[in-house]
Amino acid sequence: MRGTPIMKTIRVGTRESRLAIAQSRLITEMVRARLPQYNFQLVPIKTRGDLILDKRLDELGGKGLFIKELENALIDGRIDIAVHSAKDMPSLLPDGLVIAAVSEREDPRDVLVARNGKRLEELGEGSVIGTGSVRREVQLLQRNSMVTVSPLRGNVLTRLDSLTNGQYDAIMLAMAGLKRMGLEDRCTQCFEAEDFIPAAGQGILVIEARGDYDASYLMESVHCEEAALCLSAERAYMHRLDGGCSKPVAAHAVIEGDVMRVYGMYASESKTDMRRECIEGNKQNAEGLGQRLAELVLGR
Repeated sequence: MRGTPIMKTIRVGTRESRLAIAQSRLITEMVRARLPQYNFQLVPIKTRGDLILDKRLDELGGKGLFIKELENALIDGRIDIAVHSAKDMPSLLPDGLVIAAVSEREDPRDVLVARNGKRLEELGEGSVIGTGSVRREVQLLQRNSMVTVSPLRGNVLTRLDSLTNGQYDAIMLAMAGLKRMGLEDRCTQCFEAEDFIPAAGQGILVIEARGDYDASYLMESVHCEEAALCLSAERAYMHRLDGGCSKPVAAHAVIEGDVMRVYGMYASESKTDMRRECIEGNKQNAEGLGQRLAELVLGR
């Protein structure tokens, strides 16, 4: 029997950016494609990360800046579910809240968008690349130490405008966000996820809810078990390293058959010592693989 019809409209908490709205609509459309009896109301909420744009994320406390207000709305009962980019979520959730479902992963790669169409290795000394991520900064400079990395905040459209206006020679973005906004043609260069390791959870959408919330309709219409296993490994790695936006930490898991391969990067806060490792094992031991990978990186 398919999901039981409900009488009230489901209130979906989302950030106010165009990308966040698009991602939340993507989730509601996935549900309604399978279960048309469900109705949804988007509830846009400003987060601290959206309001403070003149400081780097690592200076503001890292992960959680884009979801805390949404989590408060969940706890207070003002919304029923919240849609997040998985990479914005801290490795631990507040008491009483759970990950109710996980979407299929969109393209997880980091991409370069350059004004002159040049690739990263073609950018010369004095070229300025914009990014708000220390994870991206460390990996960029390892590939081309001649460029200068400058802080970049704001939503996707704001960042693209900064590039067009000449403030940067190139900027770094996530391909998943570009694709969800129909802007993938702006990409100049894509970096393979196994080589330029993305943020944990990049490309995955997470639906967060209260622990007592009946999320069976989400499991039936949205949930992707393979993406959930990958996210479990990546979050376990991040948790073991206490990784957030303030630390250069990255993790990415891929599954082939029953085998999961997890790639991890960890750098000192001085950004001078970068370590990379890869581990593989049975996908059903996803969390354990993430933890073991963290131990390998720390051991180096």
